[in-house]
Amino acid sequence: MRFGLSFLPDCKPEMKSPQTYFSDALELSVQAELGGLDSVKMTEHYLHHYGGYCPSPLGFLSAVAARTNSVRLITGCVLPVFHHPIQLAAEAAQLDALSGGRLDVGFARAYLPDEFDALGVPMDESNDRYRETIRAVRRIWTEENVTEQTPFFSYRDVTGRPRPTQQPHPPMWGAAVRTPENFAWLGTEGLGLLITPMISPHEFRGQLDLYRDAFQVAHGGSGLRPRVAASLPLVVAETDEQAEQIAETYLRRYLDVWAEAVSPWDRRESSAYRGYSGFGWMLRGLKPSKLFTEGGAIVGSPATVIDRIRAFNHHIGGVDQILWQIDFGAMPLPEARQTLELFCDQVLPEVKSL
Repeated sequence: MRFGLSFLPDCKPEMKSPQTYFSDALELSVQAELGGLDSVKMTEHYLHHYGGYCPSPLGFLSAVAARTNSVRLITGCVLPVFHHPIQLAAEAAQLDALSGGRLDVGFARAYLPDEFDALGVPMDESNDRYRETIRAVRRIWTEENVTEQTPFFSYRDVTGRPRPTQQPHPPMWGAAVRTPENFAWLGTEGLGLLITPMISPHEFRGQLDLYRDAFQVAHGGSGLRPRVAASLPLVVAETDEQAEQIAETYLRRYLDVWAEAVSPWDRRESSAYRGYSGFGWMLRGLKPSKLFTEGGAIVGSPATVIDRIRAFNHHIGGVDQILWQIDFGAMPLPEARQTLELFCDQVLPEVKSL
């Protein structure tokens, strides 16, 4: 199993300025590489304290690329519904070149109503936009003189520049949360799967089976294999009590900022987002302790964290990679650095053979 860092800014300015947030994130990224982690991931969002500091994961990852030598750089995720495929393909290929071929491109459908409203994109067509843009980006990376005619974009005889450094293209991932059809579609398309199992990891096993079965049907015998990466909050301290105290404080902040961003779902419905209505109420009622007692976060002393990683991997049916959120809730750098140091020194040697 491989491990990395997963960043999603959830900062109010009075807690961390943008400059402080990115300074901390870059320091942790360098420390992660030195400690033996494999990747750094960043997410795209707009407008809210939840993610709004980072409208461009590719921009952040360019800064990480300049300070590191080996870690993979993962967009986790870019939101293709808000981008033209020519632009997205070109900017990703540029970072692939700058990093010497270290880029993985993860895509997500987007789900915050305020982003769609402000950017003038209808939510109900997001799934079709998402799929068409991903397919178009892959064609631009791998073909020449590409022509597309869709309801969302059209062009003729386009040859993308620059060409990707990795051939035939950077590894591609897609995020799925609730909708079974999305898990199956990602498998059929041959993309890796990004998940955030917030509550009970074992509930994802059926969704992962959908993904893997669809992948096997479409790509069995091709040499390709399904890949699953999970993002989880992590706190490691000298004792369980210390870790749980830190987690209670900053998971509550994380959940509150997230709940604020999804609060439009309290009064909104969309046929394209079944099950999202009331999302804010669910997050506001969620106790932080429920996350780390049921596996949606990993919290404890090094020995406890080792046991909980093994249990998580068993309950979810096995993943290829875990991407740790270690700075959630605008956590100060010393606490986040402590988690990273203890994980790399005392936990990683015991779990990387899983």
